[in-house]
Amino acid sequence: MNGEPRRPDIAHDLVERAQAARRFREHLTRGRLSAEEQQWGAHQERANSGVLRRVMGQHGWPGRSLVGEEGAEAAWWLALHADHEPPFQRLALRMLTDAVERGEATIQQWAHLHDRCQVVAAPQLYGTQYRQDPDGQVVRLPVETPENLDARRATVGLPPAAVAHDSLRRRYATGPHDGTDADPPDIADPVAPAVLVGSSA
Repeated sequence: MNGEPRRPDIAHDLVERAQAARRFREHLTRGRLSAEEQQWGAHQERANSGVLRRVMGQHGWPGRSLVGEEGAEAAWWLALHADHEPPFQRLALRMLTDAVERGEATIQQWAHLHDRCQVVAAPQLYGTQYRQDPDGQVVRLPVETPENLDARRATVGLPPAAVAHDSLRRRYATGPHDGTDADPPDIADPVAPAVLVGSSA
């Protein structure tokens, strides 16, 4: 979608919030945060959800025409990591579904958020959600009919599950992250004793 976003101010706020949240999650995943820093990060995540909820209430899903590609990606990322508020995540998924149909968001974003909402109570469909166990190993969460997983992933433009899993394993096997890699931002969530992570594609 060409042209400037209608609300660059909202885009800027969403992008700044998502960038700060990514840095927090990266440090959290690598065990670099004190209890106080973790508490502060959790507070910021709730504030981020509140901001996104307000934007959605006023404008609908913040898609490409409203906030541009980068802002739309940031909005999706904030919704994806709002695990502390499942009803809000489900609302975001419904609004994102409509946004995809209007060309305001990508079907890959929808697939990730769909899985994120589903893993709370049932096997996921697209295999985008993983957990990181206490030893740092990345393990895919249960998937519905795993023998059909790659076929389902193909319908929403995702690469084969083995490719995504290998990319995610490499990411978490490396040293400290410097924030410069180009993979989609699916960093970890604090879920004891394991850590929930999203796939890299």
